[in-house]
Amino acid sequence: MFDRVFNNPDLGKLLLRLSVGGLMLFHGIFKLQHGYGFIEKMLVKVNLPDYMSHGILVGEILAPVMIVFGFNTRLAALLEAFVMVMAVYLVHMGDLASFNDHGGYALELQALYLFGSLAILFLGAGRYSLGGSNGRWN
Repeated sequence: MFDRVFNNPDLGKLLLRLSVGGLMLFHGIFKLQHGYGFIEKMLVKVNLPDYMSHGILVGEILAPVMIVFGFNTRLAALLEAFVMVMAVYLVHMGDLASFNDHGGYALELQALYLFGSLAILFLGAGRYSLGGSNGRWN
């Protein structure tokens, strides 16, 4: 009985997808409502083209929705992981070796999104998804 209830990797994948994708979606919605022009300035500052800032819409809205629904999940997780790497590079490089006031890692949220996305990339969507567990990108 215990194994039947708790040995369910597909349910674990669903919970991981809902948490990583669903919570990242809030960041994208916020940027849609309040703007993301500040990202253009950060990109120009490191000699990258400012139009790359529109990638935030892909990485924080489209990719999380795809992750939540389990459609081309591995591709979406790769996109979300790339956005997190860029966020750390553009905004948080000075905090890589820092801790917060409570003793936690200063970039723990960014690390959870990054490594959660990578976990989804390697695990796939699972059975409880639009794409199912078949296919290269699911």
